Amino acid sequence: MPNAPLRILIVDDEPLARERLRTLLADLAPQLPNEVVGEAGNGLQALDCLRERTADVVLADIRMPGMDGIELASHLGRLVQPPALIFTTAYDNYAVQAFDLDAIDYLLKPVRAQRLLAALNKLPARRPEAALIDGLGRQLRGGGRRHLSCHERGRLLLVPVDEILYFRAELKYVTARTVDREYLLDESLTRLESEFAERFVRLHRAVLVARAALAGFEKAAGDDAEAYGWALLRGVPEKLPVSRRQWALARAAAGE
Repeated sequence: MPNAPLRILIVDDEPLARERLRTLLADLAPQLPNEVVGEAGNGLQALDCLRERTADVVLADIRMPGMDGIELASHLGRLVQPPALIFTTAYDNYAVQAFDLDAIDYLLKPVRAQRLLAALNKLPARRPEAALIDGLGRQLRGGGRRHLSCHERGRLLLVPVDEILYFRAELKYVTARTVDREYLLDESLTRLESEFAERFVRLHRAVLVARAALAGFEKAAGDDAEAYGWALLRGVPEKLPVSRRQWALARAAAGE
């Protein structure tokens, strides 16, 4: 529908900041018809909102508790209908140099009406590169993402990284295992190893394990072609293969 209003989701942990954006959008409505379809206090709440309704654009702060705006950006791109993203923040040292402003805009608080209008008129925008998102996220929070996402039966599921026992590469996908279940991720094992190097250690060309999940090791039988040894895990009965090359490194990571 060419005359349909622009659907906007506002994401900010400060109620006054959300209220200001609502007021600005109402003032801009004669020039750019828009509808605020929801508000959220962080990235987790934003993704919950987007499960119930669609948005054309998300206006998101960067520093927020629970899930910040940078991590939210990495999950938005996995939605069936990903909205464009515009950052609205008090900090001028994150996205200005990291993102091409023709692709995604970056508004400093206090946001001005005409600057917001100019940003909204750039839509639709391209998504930023995942590598830029991850790099900026590590600068912001001093580490990798707190959640990974996967599609299951048409839904976007979030998997807390601190609950993952191991990653295992299988064909085109990576399986993430928690105590309760497995999740199929559209991720690269190499990228996961780089992003979470402090939390996970490589056991095998196809396996990364959480250092905290390692319970011990045992040597494989001499005729076992699959592994040089096996890693024992806390919380699950499975054993993970350890290659000869990684044997000493894995045991050192477990403090043996």
